[in-house]
Amino acid sequence: MSDPDRRNASSSLRRALSILMFLAEDGGHPVGVTLTELATGLGLSKSTVLRLAAPLREARLVDQDAESGRYRLGPQNALLGQVYLERLDVRRVASPLLQQLVEEVGETVHLLTFDAPEIVYIDKVESPQPVRMHSRIGSRQPAYCTATGKAFLAHATEDVVDLVIAAGMPARTEFTITSPDRLRADLALTRERGYAIDDIENEHDIRCAAAPVFDHTGIVTTAVSVSGPASRITPDRLPAIGSRLTAATRAITEQLGGSVPAPV
Repeated sequence: MSDPDRRNASSSLRRALSILMFLAEDGGHPVGVTLTELATGLGLSKSTVLRLAAPLREARLVDQDAESGRYRLGPQNALLGQVYLERLDVRRVASPLLQQLVEEVGETVHLLTFDAPEIVYIDKVESPQPVRMHSRIGSRQPAYCTATGKAFLAHATEDVVDLVIAAGMPARTEFTITSPDRLRADLALTRERGYAIDDIENEHDIRCAAAPVFDHTGIVTTAVSVSGPASRITPDRLPAIGSRLTAATRAITEQLGGSVPAPV
């Protein structure tokens, strides 16, 4: 294959992948999107979208409704996602500890990973309470204003912290930390305390705490969070929740062969 052919193939692949990413936005567009919406959203011509979507449909990565003509993600994505998640041994190890944590604190517990400048939900055990925090596996939240994000950033390099800050720190609630200096101070407190706190900084009326899981080199690989209504996760409950969180993440770390660094 000549260099121009390689460049064309690479460009086509990137644009085909952009179709999948577009269809994955907003909860996967449950009702699907029209060809016009897809072309407009991607800045491509309709003919280009049709050409790129054809092999995706053959691979069942994209479905097209026979009646409405709308496009949505195909079933093959579920298989790929499941295979990827099954490779994450941390989910298998963490699962019983997440369940135990829910039983202890009565709130929703999440397992998350870090993809700067965001965090990604990879597993959860929901609270038995009728009023609880709602989330979706695979969804993302900004790192700077979440307990989990701060649990990662507290042990990250300055370059990573700078990257997250450079991505922007808009206020998501009236309590969001929007100052880089205040964020760095909070990260220092997180290292000292052993767990991070989202004090209604990301979602209205939701308070969270999170603690990191380390690998054998002391790098944070995942984090566990406890999230719930601020009326139940009150400030006076946070130390007890934090203690149970750090016990759980220490156990996960040890079972995965990791090592918890000495407190700073």
